[in-house]
Amino acid sequence: MGATLAEVLRTFGPAYQSQHALSTAQARAWRAIVACRTPALGGKVQQCDQCGREQRLFHSCRNRHCPQCQSGARDAWRQAQLAELLPVPYCHLVFTLPHALNGLAQFHARWVYRTLMQCAAATLTEFAANPRWLGATPAFTLVLHTWTQDLRRHIHVHALMACGGLDGQAQWCTPKRSPTFLFPVHALSKVLRGKFLDALQLASQAGRLPHDPASTDACRQSRLAQLRRHDWVVYAKTPLAGPEVVLDYLSRYTHRVAISNERIVGIDGLRVRLRVRADDHGGKRTVLIDGQDFIARFLQHVLPPGFKRIRHYGLLSPAVKAQRLAAARAALAMPAANEQAREDAAAFPQARGRHRLLLLPPLPTWTLAHHRSVDARSPRRCRWPHPLPRPAVTASRTCAWTIACSARHSSGSTRACPPRTHQPGHRTRPSANDKHPPAATRYTPQARDTTLTLRGVARSAS
Repeated sequence: MGATLAEVLRTFGPAYQSQHALSTAQARAWRAIVACRTPALGGKVQQCDQCGREQRLFHSCRNRHCPQCQSGARDAWRQAQLAELLPVPYCHLVFTLPHALNGLAQFHARWVYRTLMQCAAATLTEFAANPRWLGATPAFTLVLHTWTQDLRRHIHVHALMACGGLDGQAQWCTPKRSPTFLFPVHALSKVLRGKFLDALQLASQAGRLPHDPASTDACRQSRLAQLRRHDWVVYAKTPLAGPEVVLDYLSRYTHRVAISNERIVGIDGLRVRLRVRADDHGGKRTVLIDGQDFIARFLQHVLPPGFKRIRHYGLLSPAVKAQRLAAARAALAMPAANEQAREDAAAFPQARGRHRLLLLPPLPTWTLAHHRSVDARSPRRCRWPHPLPRPAVTASRTCAWTIACSARHSSGSTRACPPRTHQPGHRTRPSANDKHPPAATRYTPQARDTTLTLRGVARSAS
């Protein structure tokens, strides 16, 4: 059975922390990952009123480095970006930083990441403005990644760019050479290298890199010569077509973390067995990494606090996005966006949030028991995986949500809400607006302001 990142941190964490100091961002990510979906963050209990089985569901940490918390953020981001895609082909480019700069990134990660994204954006913008290639304002998104399959440092930026742009006359322009060919990658590589090295020299002269490993002039000149001697890798993949395909493709990169739990095969003594890519054809192989070395590799990919690793440029720049996207849609003869439908779609998650589960303090102080009904005409077995100790709550053949205090289980002090209609597969999450009831509160019909009404989460047995 495979292990998880949290298990690796719990197993090798004490030995690692006794020898290494953590930054503030690393310590915050560590605590969140270890506590994710555990009683430390509180949770709820789902109970079947037919067999009495229960399942405890604990809250997630929602940290952007946690491998368990990215699916919801990815889906929300995908939904938000759906209205910004244009019906044109898209091209995927990758800008890679040479490994000779890995030492600098260890001490000045924010500067290196920000400079790489700024240089890549400036390079694409200049090539798009050149009439030889496009002669228009482009629309592209950059996503920063810093890892390889075995968690080594490999700093690169993914760019998803529309094959076309908007010119000064508000007309849509297609690439000059081919509808699906944007720019030559060798020229992009040279311009990117020049821009980054110029920024590096200016930062060194201004003293903005005090912890640069190349601390002397001779070391800095040697590093510059090495960086100029080799071509920087810029890779262009096959263009994509169709808004849904583009969005699905990009969403796989936007909220990806350095390591997923699925790739951790297990813990073998003092080492971690990791599944990595073996070739470009989908083959896999496993590697063994020392436990403390595994943690060190993972922590080097924790981003600086507040760093934005997803950035939009050109027509998608936040300052002018509404105006320029409207002009681009008009130039492409797209139907005008329905503002009312957009507002309704944006308000839907907030409207649902008012009817979600009550946030609870860490279990077992408060538990939320869900009596799930089973239609007598089509009985089915309860599928909760583990039978847990059942609190003394009032049984009901109709589905109801019961908020019960663990300390009052023996006295049967409970309150059940009326039955609700059921939508198969419906899932709910806690809302940030929910409040914890005070410890001394007894649920009575008069205390309705301390409970939440839930919609669409259960089906009546009638």
